[in-house]
Amino acid sequence: MTATTSDTLTVQAPGRRLTTAKAMVEGISQEMEADPTVFYLGEDVGAYGGIFSSTTGLLERFGPKRVIDTPISETAFIGLAIGAAVEGMRPIAELMFVDFFGVCFDQIYNHMAKIHFESGGNVKVPMVLTTAVGGGYSDAAQHSQCLWATFAHMPGMKVVVPSTPYDAKGLMISAIRDDNPVVYMFHKGVMGLPWMTKSQRTNDVVPEDPYEVPIGKARLARAGKDVTVVTLSLSVHDALDVADRLGAEGVLDAEVIDLRSLVPLDREAILTSVARTGRLVIVDEDYQSFGLSGEVVATVTDHDPSMLRAPAIRVAVPDVPIPYAHGLEEAVLPGPARIEAALRKVTGA
Repeated sequence: MTATTSDTLTVQAPGRRLTTAKAMVEGISQEMEADPTVFYLGEDVGAYGGIFSSTTGLLERFGPKRVIDTPISETAFIGLAIGAAVEGMRPIAELMFVDFFGVCFDQIYNHMAKIHFESGGNVKVPMVLTTAVGGGYSDAAQHSQCLWATFAHMPGMKVVVPSTPYDAKGLMISAIRDDNPVVYMFHKGVMGLPWMTKSQRTNDVVPEDPYEVPIGKARLARAGKDVTVVTLSLSVHDALDVADRLGAEGVLDAEVIDLRSLVPLDREAILTSVARTGRLVIVDEDYQSFGLSGEVVATVTDHDPSMLRAPAIRVAVPDVPIPYAHGLEEAVLPGPARIEAALRKVTGA
């Protein structure tokens, strides 16, 4: 079985292995089985099984009344989900690509995120908004963004971003059970899909029984002493690959923190690690300006600037749309080469 310690470290015992996509679906399925108020809706989530395998098999198990293929009208079906949540259901609404949030922004932020506050806490909105994020496969400017900082910036919603199969299931179960609206953002590159380049860690140990991963608690993905790398999602795997290689070569020993949640943000985990290493690199596949990377730096400098023995370095997407051309896309994404350069610079290695 799996034990979660009181700090940021999750310890897993040997067991069966699932891809991130299958682990996510298993979490949804188990909650739908246990709670008849849980249902799933969105575009191509039924017979197609989700374009990133986010709902594979759910229609066959639960039928079209609980796994609902919607028209291409994000405003309509997210509004439907909000109304159902207000009336006591626990809907999961899938926004196919996070880039499409603009067409339904009013429903997400003026309703989903604010109803609880505007009602003086009397009305709950226990729903999950799932959405695919991330680039790396030449899908251009309107299908490749992450935008998690956009959602994290707006009060009223929790924001979770799993990087592993274990966290994908546990965070999904926690999100469904939460009485607050939760935005669950899954990177296409961590889903373990055969047609995408994937990390070996996107197929990993996942317990069969339902379990929760606490929202707002970071994970210590790799212990180290020379520099702290704060990151999330697919960039966790890139950071681990670079850290493991540089560690094996004796160049430097990097600690990697997987945030898992943006809201709440585990600031304690960041501060604890930086207090030990004295150096900080943030790897973020979102835009650099006004985003997560600046918030992480401010977390440290607001607490105690003298913790840093060298200026923090941010490895993020420059403030340009994601290019279609593969070479240009790779140049703007925070890949292994940029991560390694940042680690060497901040440590002088």
